This record gives sequence, structure tokens and C-alpha cells, in this order.
Amino acid sequence: MTATAAIPAPRRAGGVLGVAAGAAFLALLDTTVANLAVADVQGDFAGASVGAATWIITIYAIVFAACLAPAGRVADVVGRRTLLLAGAGAFTTLSLACALAPSLGVLLGARALQGAAAAAMIPASLAVVLADTPPERRATAIGAWSAAGALAAAAGPAIGGVLVDTVGWRALFLINVPVGLAIVAGARALPSGGAGGRLPDAVGTVLLGFGIGAAALGIAQAPQWSTPATLACLAGAALAVGVALWRSFRHATPALETRLWRSRQFAAANVASLLYGAALFPWMLVGVLFLVGIWGYTPLEAGLAMTPGAIIAAAVALRAGPVIARRGPAPVIAGGALVLSFAGLCCVLGLPEQPSFLSFWLPISLPIGIGTGAITTGVSTAAALSVAPDRFAAAVGLNQTARMVGGALGVAALAALLDGATGIGPFTHVYLFCTLATVAVAAVGAWLIKERTR
Repeated sequence: MTATAAIPAPRRAGGVLGVAAGAAFLALLDTTVANLAVADVQGDFAGASVGAATWIITIYAIVFAACLAPAGRVADVVGRRTLLLAGAGAFTTLSLACALAPSLGVLLGARALQGAAAAAMIPASLAVVLADTPPERRATAIGAWSAAGALAAAAGPAIGGVLVDTVGWRALFLINVPVGLAIVAGARALPSGGAGGRLPDAVGTVLLGFGIGAAALGIAQAPQWSTPATLACLAGAALAVGVALWRSFRHATPALETRLWRSRQFAAANVASLLYGAALFPWMLVGVLFLVGIWGYTPLEAGLAMTPGAIIAAAVALRAGPVIARRGPAPVIAGGALVLSFAGLCCVLGLPEQPSFLSFWLPISLPIGIGTGAITTGVSTAAALSVAPDRFAAAVGLNQTARMVGGALGVAALAALLDGATGIGPFTHVYLFCTLATVAVAAVGAWLIKERTR
């Protein structure tokens, strides 16, 4: 009997889930935790512009989005534990490199590589959980994994605000080191797994990564879409992704698992993830911008004001798993989207110009948290459970890529709506955009319900 087999099943499952949830928390925390550090980074490196400093956020997100889909495919080939261990180890090392960076150039280079390491952790971590969890408990496990990610992404501004205000921006990366080391230690004890076989098409993988990265970069330049550099990015992205898709439909070991889209449930989950990303990313960002720009909150106060919604989202994500196990993911997606749409409509119609934390912001955090927690878990579950176990990581990678691309589109819309505008009106327009995207998510959920009842 092996050491792994000797571990009692519940204890082993709890350990696997703990490591996987920790990896998801760490990877997704760094998508938002640095939002409040831009000014300090710019001031710390002489000669750096604010625009250049914002690349500590942009370059991480771009590389993260570009590498998610290929990482999922690689995890299914080389083994989920292997990729999770490599990703966590690289992420920890690069976090230390970020904290000790002597120049902005070194910091940005480390952040780019950190994004690639984070992309390796996301599909590998959930695939490890799903492969080691009985089918009847997988929805609950996805709920716990999603709760960690939802809490990390939403709590990032609060954690970042506290650390930047009390210690300094380098602490944002130093805190990753002990957590990363703990994940590496835990990952070493996980069971290995992977389908084996050949690695995906190298040319297609490079083209796909370049295409998604160039698209995210071009979209992030909104509203300056008419500049030659931006147009070149978008044109190059379309060409690279088009060729990568063409190769994936014909290659024996494709970079992109296009065959997964034959599942109508998986395809619908990807559409829902894209639309949800388009609503979620600008929603999180516009809240901080509104609190600071209109209500006059400090960055620390704004980050803390976002915390109640994050806690509610994590709690709902935990509870959504058992509900999905009984009723399926479609009702949770549709219900969560309707609740979030209601919250968005309240913001569109009743966003107060004067600070009203207790009478407006705190109450509206309840439906926002309920909606985001439910949708996050529902969409992830719908995608993961619509494919065979040997394709878990590829499915998770594709689904998360859809969300990141949707997020880039949403942030571009936010930039266009807020560019050069003053007063409260542009903020309500952003909330209207987010609400419409969320209504579309509800429509996809309703379609999935209809499909299930056929």
C-alpha cells in the first residue's frame, strides 16, 4: 500500500482542496492586489511615468490571459500535480524577485513571468481537485475552489490598500512567499495524474498565446483604438488566433481543445464566462474609482469598503456547490445573474453623489456578493463537469481564458465610458454596461435550464 493510499479519504480530499484553493487564491489575488500600488511604484522609481507604472497590473493580466488555455492542455499531458508544483514554485520565486526589483524594468519582467506561473496554477489546481474527488462531491469542491478565487479577486483592493498604506508596495509581493512555499510543500504530497501523450502543437500554442496577449493589450488601450500601434495589436491578434484555431481543428495534438466546444453545455459555459468577465472586471474597478473619485475616500477606505461584498461572495460560493449538486449549475447561474442584474439596476438608478456607505453601499453589497458568488461557481462547474475527467484542466483553462478576455473587453468599455468625463453620470453608464452584460449571462443560464429539461 502506498503512502497516498494510506491517508483516510476525507483527510486526503481536504488536503487536496486546501492546496488547490490556496493556489487559486494566490494567482487571482495578484490580478487586483496591485491596483492601489501604482502611485507608490511610480514614486519609488525615478523617471517612471504613471502610465508606465500601471503596467505592473496590465502585463500580469495580459500574460495570465494568454497562457491559461495552453496551460490547461499541458496539465492534462504532463500531469496536474507536476504543473501545479512548477507553477507554484515559479510564482513564489518571481514574487520575491518583484519585491526586490531594483528598477521598473525588472519589476515588469518579473510580473510578466509571474502571470505565466499563475496561469499554470489555475487549471492545474482545479483539475487536481476534480480528479481526486468522487463525482457526487465535485460540485461542492468546485464551490470551495471558486470561493477562494472570488474572495481573492474581490479582496485584493482591500489587502493592497492596507499593505501599501502601512508597509509599502513591496509587501504586496513579499506576502506571497510564505503562502507560495506552503502550497509547494502541499503540492508535493498530492497524487500525480495526467493523460500522458504528446505535448500540444508548439506553433499553435505560441500563436494562441501571442494572439490572446495582443488582443488583451490592444483592448486595454481603449479609447485610443485608432492609433497605429493599437490597430496593429488587434490585427495581429486576429491573425494569430485565426491561424491557431485553423491548426487546432486539424492537428492531432492541438494547442486549443476545439473538440470540447462540441459539447453544447461547455460552449454555453464559455459564453457565460466571457459575458460574466465583461461585467465583473469593470464592476470591481468602477467601485474603487467611484469611491475615490466621487465620494472622496482614500484608497485604503475604498479597498475596505469593497470587502463586505467579497466576504459575501465567498460564503455564497461555498454554499452554491451543494445546491448545484442537487439542481445542476444552470439555475444557479441564472439566479445569480438576475440578483446581480438587480444590484446593477439599483446602481444605475440610485447611485448617490454624496457618501452613503450605511444607507446604500453596504446594503447593495449583499446582492452583489450573492450574484458574483453564485455565477462564479455555477459557470466553473458547468464547464468542468461537461467534459471527461482527462480533459478537466483543458476545460478549466479555456473557461478561465474566456473570462479574462471578457474582462479585458469590460475594462476597455469602462475606459471608454470614463475617458475625460466628470460627475456621477459616467459611473452610472459603466454600471449600465455591467448590468446588460449580466442580463446576458442570465439568458445563457435560462438556455442551459431549457436544454436540461429537454
